[in-house]
Amino acid sequence: LCRLDTIGVSTGVSRNGTLDKHLILCMVIHPQGDTSERPQFFYSSTIHGDEVTGFYLMLRLIDTLLNGYETNPEYRQLIDDVEIFINPLANPDGTYYRSNSAISTYYSRRYNANSIDLNRNYPDPFGTDPLDEVQPENVAMIDYVSQHHFLLSANLHGGSEVMNYPWDSFTSAQRSHPHHIWWQNVCKRFVDTVRTVDNNRFRDVCPSGVICGGDWYVIYGGRQDYFNYYNNLYEMTMEVSTTKTLASERLPFYWKALSQSLINYIAEIHSMPSQSSVPEAPVTSLEVNVYPNPSHGVVNVQTPLGISTFDLSGYPAGVHLLQVDGYWVRVVKL
Repeated sequence: LCRLDTIGVSTGVSRNGTLDKHLILCMVIHPQGDTSERPQFFYSSTIHGDEVTGFYLMLRLIDTLLNGYETNPEYRQLIDDVEIFINPLANPDGTYYRSNSAISTYYSRRYNANSIDLNRNYPDPFGTDPLDEVQPENVAMIDYVSQHHFLLSANLHGGSEVMNYPWDSFTSAQRSHPHHIWWQNVCKRFVDTVRTVDNNRFRDVCPSGVICGGDWYVIYGGRQDYFNYYNNLYEMTMEVSTTKTLASERLPFYWKALSQSLINYIAEIHSMPSQSSVPEAPVTSLEVNVYPNPSHGVVNVQTPLGISTFDLSGYPAGVHLLQVDGYWVRVVKL
């Protein structure tokens, strides 16, 4: 029922004179031998290495779905209908910063091995580029997502309990997601289901437990906005625990409260607005066409005066500005 993908390899933690790198892994739940196309769903957690509740929840979700396939009709239907991708740990260097065998507030940290916040390190589609070179973990994730056609996704965090939908780069008054009403309804269903188990959950940020990213606080270089903008992927941020690194004995209580909502969220892929109704990400000018963007190397820029071709393969990964026939063009190099 599953296969294990390697998304990429971490930056690597220096230990005793050697560079200790970690695999960034993804479990793909899909009946083997079945070649029919299904919509693709993506869960990813712990881009901040010390926010590990989601890491635990994703491991247990994998185990629950696979072991329940033969006995639970809901799980079987979900696996038969949707190709499910689950990446439990997006920042292994942060989680295992001081030890490969322990996770705690002492052993784990927010940043990757280069002391970079990976959720401020994505190329920003709205004008504020990351201060640092795009990190290997994010380059690998961008490449992996670009190879697939995920429709719906969530990125799990800790430190608060709130459903945070795009955009992060703006307040809702400045710029709303084209389907913000759909997002609000999906998030409300998630929170309401959690509260049938524990009515005290998802109340520390706002009473509803649902907020537009920028209405909480504005960030730039976040993963959520990058994938929504460049990949037409509906991704949101789930803040799932007020404590970032929970004591292990508390984890089963969080699973009990959140498990049904996490499963239901996968099924929300069937409630999504028509993809054809989503406005495409705007280019620099209505008269400019840039493709492919993002790119691993050669990029074509079409203007009213013709097509210019640029080879970016010798340049570092990140956001580059090209000036072509008087137009400034933003290109993402993978």
